[in-house]
Amino acid sequence: MTGFTPANGRLMVDGLGLDDIAAEFGTPLYVYSGAAIAAAFTRFQQAVSGADSHVHFALKANSNMAVLRLLARLGAGADIVSGGEMARALAAGIAPEKIIFSGVGKTDGEITAALEAGLGQINAESAAEVDTVLRLAEQTGLSTRLALRVNPDVDAKTHAKIATGKSDTKFGISMEDCPALYRRISDSDAVEAGGLAVHIGSQIMTLEPFENAWVNLLELVETLRDDGMNVPALDLGGGVGVDYATGETADITAFGALVTRMFGNRKLRLGFEPGRFITAEAGVLLTRVIATKTAPSKDFIVVDGAMNDLIRPTLYEAYHRIEPVIDSTAEPAATQHSGRPADVVGPVCETGDYLGLDRHLPAMTPGDLLAVRSAGAYGAVMRSSYNTRPPAAEVLVLDGKAHLVSRRQTVEELIALDVIPDDLK
Repeated sequence: MTGFTPANGRLMVDGLGLDDIAAEFGTPLYVYSGAAIAAAFTRFQQAVSGADSHVHFALKANSNMAVLRLLARLGAGADIVSGGEMARALAAGIAPEKIIFSGVGKTDGEITAALEAGLGQINAESAAEVDTVLRLAEQTGLSTRLALRVNPDVDAKTHAKIATGKSDTKFGISMEDCPALYRRISDSDAVEAGGLAVHIGSQIMTLEPFENAWVNLLELVETLRDDGMNVPALDLGGGVGVDYATGETADITAFGALVTRMFGNRKLRLGFEPGRFITAEAGVLLTRVIATKTAPSKDFIVVDGAMNDLIRPTLYEAYHRIEPVIDSTAEPAATQHSGRPADVVGPVCETGDYLGLDRHLPAMTPGDLLAVRSAGAYGAVMRSSYNTRPPAAEVLVLDGKAHLVSRRQTVEELIALDVIPDDLK
């Protein structure tokens, strides 16, 4: 089996013991299953194959170069939201024509770099950005496909911090403003009208929000085409969710059937930008127990992983399953046999520094190894060195071998990033 599975009392990844990987590379440590990443990408690609569909991996979910190189070899394009992500995608071997540049705050330098690199498409998120792209394309003599990101004012019924399709968010252009803006793009000799884009948020577990957004989008397509404008493509974004409590994804087969029903017979090229669906369940964060602590009202398991390594629990109130790596199939018992659940917390000097609250785990002792599941997306990409803590390293398992794919910086390297003025030396 691919991915993370128990065997003989140990949690394994693609046939390797996570305890052996932790012993070799240290903790805290991100570990990814290359086989699980490939399987998830293939599942998504096959699900949307009932239409003219193209899959672009959302780099914001996981931008490790080895992960990107693996996805590039599988045929993935890239969805990027910064010049840095553009550089990563190109360095990983993703063809520029398969890269879509999204994001609300592209600078002149980033847009110029995108034009120079020959990226496949830029999604404009405001009238000002349309003006900027047209100006820079005219100045440089370099063209691109320019699409409009539409805000369909659809509630994705997800966490407020990852909902992007309502009219009160910073994302996209209102339906009412799109026709005039799209006319300006269509009438320009500097760029090619690329179509429309939409992304209503992440962690969407039902089909209704997608269908509502896509219905609005198709109505706009008809309006533009009736007015004589060419709308060759729709970028339908990402957002297919993962249930972190179970590890199950939203019904990708039903999602694909909806895509086929709504777009299969239409003359439209479709783009999709999955991120979390591809990598979330393909990664864990390994962390070792430092100590256990009993307080009057609560028990604590103090580990060497912290909010600077995985900020999702405190930033999004996200739930991640936490399992012992050894004897991971055993029935949970009360921590320290106190009869109470425990908080799994890190060393950072913040009350919000936790990886899990009120968890039932077997009795823990210093040195025990825990796996924080569903950590392959929006985990390592959001690391920091808060408290001057070197962020977790990353390992990718491929073909039965564990490869270090990003090393842990030393404290000396972190300090060396700072520059002391001569007057203070």
